[in-house]
Amino acid sequence: MTAKEEFIQIYKENITREGSAQLLEWLEKTDFFTAPASTRYHCACENGLVMHSVSVYNTMIEKHFDEETDSAESFAICALLHDLCKAQFYKISSRNVKNEDTGRWEKVPYYSVDDRFPFGHGEKSVFLIERFMKLKLDEAMAIRWHMGEFGDKNSNTISQAYNMYPLAVKLHLADLESTFLREKGTSAVNNNH
Repeated sequence: MTAKEEFIQIYKENITREGSAQLLEWLEKTDFFTAPASTRYHCACENGLVMHSVSVYNTMIEKHFDEETDSAESFAICALLHDLCKAQFYKISSRNVKNEDTGRWEKVPYYSVDDRFPFGHGEKSVFLIERFMKLKLDEAMAIRWHMGEFGDKNSNTISQAYNMYPLAVKLHLADLESTFLREKGTSAVNNNH
């Protein structure tokens, strides 16, 4: 099963909220299922964004899901859509790199950022999701603050959100583990430069 197929299966099995079908249709019209997750850090390859989204979902379910207190729908929404802001965000560019074997300069592809809607990271994902379906407050907080200190540096606000919304902590931890532990070696485009 491809990452896209797994994403769609998880999405359809768990997310039934009004507007969810329209959101999935919109995703299909964007580059969400082919885009990288980053320019050079994790899943910096074709399909990297969907691979990362599924990885975060699997990590979150395996490590943090409590059947008595957590919502399967909320976990799927947060994990699968937390980086929705990265759809239509990257473009393939090229640069010259010296081939160490031949000593010649060669054009190599790499991903660069082409942000045409600079609205922040987590808040942009929340905004895009809510164009189609309403988020619960804890879902919006989890998606908004999933970057932790890597995003907005206002630690008092982040701490307050994490204290009030355990779902935000769970998403942040799953995103960290997926990015830095589970997704090593998933970059296919030459991004070592």
